[in-house]
Amino acid sequence: MAEIPTTLPSYKELPAVPGNPPKTAWGLFGADDNVGMFNLQTPERVAAAARLVKKGRVFPMNWEQEKPNPPLYSRGKFRHTVMREIPIGNHGDDVLDNFFTQASSQWDALTHVGDFEHGFWGGVTAKYLRESGDKTRLGIDHWAKRGIAGRGVVLDVARYLESQGRALDCGERIDITPDDIEATRKAEGVEFQPGDVWLIHTGWVEWYEAQPQQVRQFISATQNLKTPGLQCSEAMAEYIFNAHPSAVCSDNPALEAWPPPNFMDPDGFLHHWIIGRFGMAIGEMWQLTGLSADCAEDKVYECFFTAAPLNIQGGTGSPPNALAIK
Repeated sequence: MAEIPTTLPSYKELPAVPGNPPKTAWGLFGADDNVGMFNLQTPERVAAAARLVKKGRVFPMNWEQEKPNPPLYSRGKFRHTVMREIPIGNHGDDVLDNFFTQASSQWDALTHVGDFEHGFWGGVTAKYLRESGDKTRLGIDHWAKRGIAGRGVVLDVARYLESQGRALDCGERIDITPDDIEATRKAEGVEFQPGDVWLIHTGWVEWYEAQPQQVRQFISATQNLKTPGLQCSEAMAEYIFNAHPSAVCSDNPALEAWPPPNFMDPDGFLHHWIIGRFGMAIGEMWQLTGLSADCAEDKVYECFFTAAPLNIQGGTGSPPNALAIK
């Protein structure tokens, strides 16, 4: 178990270390940390989050594994074969082929995207992982073995912006700003706590499910895809870090607005900050329809959150297998 600092630094307090990118949280939990901000889900915070369960409603957040169809970002479509050849009794077995762990609802693990110039969380580089074959650093198996549980906070940006006459068009690129997140938080009456899992509802999954197949086919080409999402900016990075969540998750394809400003610019892709510099998990294309509707009905925007990613050594992603329990 990593030692948790008594006081967490603000974004402005992050040290400038020679050879590192500016403003990273590297070393916050020790030089060899493989878990990142999930370290903040301490036993005390997990126990407190469990006490949030009042009515026993459970909201699974995995979208159907078959969606989106066709898959986005040039990922392949899995092949599912059910075998029932054994003639005696009642028996079944099945196998998945061409299974992309990030084709549908997903976790982005600490080796999915790092700081563009300097490496993944803690400075581990793709060159090192490629040439060494080391599968012991930063893989999603570390989250799986540790367990993920704590407080979830639903940020229903879609409903808030609609109430302000600014309904999101999920077929267009729209920046959700730090002010939008903060206004949503205030409207819901929630206070952030370290280790929270943010669940940001944009309405993209509902929008996608209402689209005809020709639209789904069109946006499966990456150059045609446009979605609302978090603004890629240092201001957004600072806002997120100062709240110290363990994970930032959404129902849209990339969490941030798509397309991002510039993959080749170290500051042109919000993933570089969130995963690479801050050690936070990202969740994408989560099914938040029922959960957000329930929160809108009972005005309770916090929940007990659990997730069990696949225990695959060195994995860069996984279906979330996440539950919100209210």
